[in-house]
Amino acid sequence: MTALSTRAQEMSEQREAARALLLTPIVTAARAPETLAKIRLHAPALKALFAGQLGYTLTVESSFARLTKAPLEQNAPPRALLRRSETPFGASQYAVLALTCAALLAPGLGDQVLLSQLVSQVRSDAAENGITLTDNISDRRRFVAAITALLDWGVVTETDGSVSQWAEGSGTEALLTVSRPMLPHLLARRLGPNADPMSVLTSEADQPRRRLRRRLVENPLVDRRDLSAGELDVLSRERTELTRHLEENFGLTVEVRAEGILAYDAEGHLTDIDFPGNGSLKQAALLLIGALVTRAENDSTKLQITWAEVDSALEELVAGHARSWKADYSDGTTTLRDDVVAFLEALSLARSDELGITVSAAAARYRPSITKTAVAREVSS
Repeated sequence: MTALSTRAQEMSEQREAARALLLTPIVTAARAPETLAKIRLHAPALKALFAGQLGYTLTVESSFARLTKAPLEQNAPPRALLRRSETPFGASQYAVLALTCAALLAPGLGDQVLLSQLVSQVRSDAAENGITLTDNISDRRRFVAAITALLDWGVVTETDGSVSQWAEGSGTEALLTVSRPMLPHLLARRLGPNADPMSVLTSEADQPRRRLRRRLVENPLVDRRDLSAGELDVLSRERTELTRHLEENFGLTVEVRAEGILAYDAEGHLTDIDFPGNGSLKQAALLLIGALVTRAENDSTKLQITWAEVDSALEELVAGHARSWKADYSDGTTTLRDDVVAFLEALSLARSDELGITVSAAAARYRPSITKTAVAREVSS
């Protein structure tokens, strides 16, 4: 093997490891041993890459790797933690998650803990902070969602019994094994009792190159109007270099248009939201895009749609697809509208205000082609 081919293989492996960390910022030996081995092999290069290109910090230990990201821009789409049902965490859910992590870090806690013991500690800590947690179904679900998130991250593992059995209220106990070395690395930023949250969320105003790269790595579509003067200057002067860096290091393809920038993974792997995709919400969002683009296809830069027009389009879609969508969507348009608009905003394909929504011109590339197939019916004689 020549030196050139060896270098190409190293770059390929490093890119795969970098993509894995962007998609899953916590990688453990228990859940992804091969990926962690690759990250550890290329740890020095990956640390330099993330620090220099994006301003991220990579921690690599024998049992885990943790990519700590810098704050997103304030106008970036929200990225809420999701339950397995894809329901986003709310404020109370995040509070329970934080309390659970704090309880796991308690000095007297060992590497294993009974679920009942952990629940008692969380409730006690919550009470000390003026938060009431009971054994009702809502609080139980919040606790289960918090533990499930920690299970998914590999922070805890089920050694005996399961959290799901406990969640059913059967009284079944569960023994959890805790990865204590990983716990201190969960928080990207630490907040003291008198800290200003906005100061923690402030990004690097003097680093337009890093900020622009971060925007494109974390969000596939960036509106040109959201870019600072420094970022616009970088885009104008260093467009070729920017495109090369994102392709070589993360496998992203960059397209620059008059209205903004699109950075996407041609393989479709480097994404936390599949779109188009399966399910009522994604199907409704795709069909709504098609309907709105059709109504305003003469505007080549933006689509400004009133709420009345959005509701009208959704009513037509519900009439034609109600039987194949979940009940919440077939009973009316309010829930459907809220969910679809929030989903499109998360993809940077739309923005909403009191008047309606503005759909990005990039949404037109998702315009579906609908084919209706006749179903043959057997007729008895």
